[in-house]
Amino acid sequence: MSMLIIADDLSGAADCAIGFASAGYRTVVALEASAQALDAHAADVIAADTDTRRLTAAEAARRTAAAWQALRVPGRRLYKKIDSTLRGNWAAEVAALQSLAGLAIVAPAFPATGRTLRGGRVLVHGKPLEGTDTWKLENAGRAADLHAMLAEVGLSTAQLNVDALREGGQALTARIAAVAASGTQALIVDAETSEDLLTLAQATTQMDQALFWVGSGGLAREIASLEGLFGARAAEETTSASERQREKQQKQQKQQKQQDHSPVLVLVGSLSAVSERQCAMLRDRAGMAELTVPPGVLRDGERHADWAAWQTRIGEALDTRADLLLRIGRDDAFDPAEGALLSAALAALVKPHFAALGGLIATGGETARAMLSAAGIGSIELIAEIEAGVAVGKPVATCALRPHLRIVTKAGAFGTDHALFAAWRYLHEAPAAPVAPAAPAAAGTGLHDSA
Repeated sequence: MSMLIIADDLSGAADCAIGFASAGYRTVVALEASAQALDAHAADVIAADTDTRRLTAAEAARRTAAAWQALRVPGRRLYKKIDSTLRGNWAAEVAALQSLAGLAIVAPAFPATGRTLRGGRVLVHGKPLEGTDTWKLENAGRAADLHAMLAEVGLSTAQLNVDALREGGQALTARIAAVAASGTQALIVDAETSEDLLTLAQATTQMDQALFWVGSGGLAREIASLEGLFGARAAEETTSASERQREKQQKQQKQQKQQDHSPVLVLVGSLSAVSERQCAMLRDRAGMAELTVPPGVLRDGERHADWAAWQTRIGEALDTRADLLLRIGRDDAFDPAEGALLSAALAALVKPHFAALGGLIATGGETARAMLSAAGIGSIELIAEIEAGVAVGKPVATCALRPHLRIVTKAGAFGTDHALFAAWRYLHEAPAAPVAPAAPAAAGTGLHDSA
């Protein structure tokens, strides 16, 4: 058995897949969801970014279904990664997959980051999702009710509350099987703790009914934690390969410490309150230089009178081999829908200097995707998790510019206040074990948020 994760943005693909990498499975995140692009990757888990967050619902649904049809093979299970705060076209994408893959097990809770589900409604640190800045910015006046959102795209739903979930065992399996037999298309599962999600993972991975999972990184990591997920032989082979890979990485890290003192670039496209606190801690503790590019420059691109000057300024900062925090500014013309455009322009500013980098930290899925695309990196293999949802990877194919480049991706309104500092420290120290996670930070308003 293998796993295909279909996500609507790059940081979401990585934070959902990292649990499998941490469990010892070879895990690849790809910017293109096509069989031709992924044929060469002998991975246990593939997380494909369809980049559908900003598309119309109809186009997002079409692209998502096409990804599954292109990448489905016998024995491969499907996990549809959705944002834990229900951003994007998730309902339309689930509807497009349901007719192809069976009952949708919908469980977006991610307790490790403060997201839970009660009565089919998302709570963020115990408060209704509708009260958060992120929801108000993009869904003002709309209820964050999963049943209603799925009904809008034509799916019938059933509810599994926490008490029923916690029965576990055969009773739980029988409940889910009965829902599947009834013809219901989506089962919405409440969850308040990681143990709740583990119970759901244990039950559903053993069932014979046609089903697929719909969730954030929370349920995915519980599925990844199950022993013998891909069979005993596969698990043994994976463990052996993982050990060899760790030895190789340690050797490379030692060589890189001795020979490479190239700078780390931190790209921040998110304007969330969470990202602001993370940047402040990074500046304070790492003593890092910071540049904030005016959005007007990014909107006009090379046509802007100051474009060349900004490109030179970034190059001069990196030429000193000092680390740099590069951010997208905000003005009165701010529009969340322009995130991809601004991110692409920011990547274009950095592209001439990419070869100088020793490490890259990208906050916001659109920011990460734009930078990797500009650098010609089509996929990354995940290595480690710094804290919940903050993943480290490396280019799968040898990158002529930076063959040992380490890449950290993180969603915008996501992570603890010290997430960026922990990522920066990881890239400099390359610890053998991930940094221990701390209590999650609250969600805020973001330009490129995902979880």
